[in-house]
Amino acid sequence: MAEMAARGRPRSETARRAVLDAALRLCQRDGYQALTIKGIAEAAGVGRQTVYRWWPTKEAVLLEALRDLVHRQGARLAPDTGDTLGDIRTLLDTTFRLARELTGHALVGLMAEAQHDPGLSARLQGTVVGPRRAALHDVLVRGVERGELSDDEVSLGLAVDFVFGTMWYRLISHHAPVDDDLAQQLTHALSRLLRPAGATADGLAAPGRKRRL
Repeated sequence: MAEMAARGRPRSETARRAVLDAALRLCQRDGYQALTIKGIAEAAGVGRQTVYRWWPTKEAVLLEALRDLVHRQGARLAPDTGDTLGDIRTLLDTTFRLARELTGHALVGLMAEAQHDPGLSARLQGTVVGPRRAALHDVLVRGVERGELSDDEVSLGLAVDFVFGTMWYRLISHHAPVDDDLAQQLTHALSRLLRPAGATADGLAAPGRKRRL
């Protein structure tokens, strides 16, 4: 369900996109706490009442902006090329690039607010966190079905937690970057963590052994 308030005149798509883009840009530049509806409206070139007519809070604007961005990046955030490790790398490269350039401060700010707002927590899980987890989980499931990966030793849910837990920890603590190198390392780690029985270090089945289908 859309985060906007269902009242007032129909939204102009141009104004809507301007508001959503402005919210993410300002949040990434100035930080979540400094973000205001007034600032979003000014940056988008619309009136403050226009924003309030469609979204009741800055959290609602950011949630819709994040969801809208996922739709626009669809193919790279939910890849399905037949190459499991390649799809994992594409998904992580895209997710981490967006976090560095546009979404990181919004994600961390919303997550912090959600700790004491159960309603926001549910909306964040439903519109942002859950779908991102599901996209990676789907890639891993296809890898297991093709015999490229195995969930015999480690559950796919735990593998997803491992990847996104690392991302969130770095976004929150700032002790290390969320970058292409991390995407490469996590992709390699998943290939080892979920390696099928009998597979060699390069991920191929050992001679005389069949992959589990």
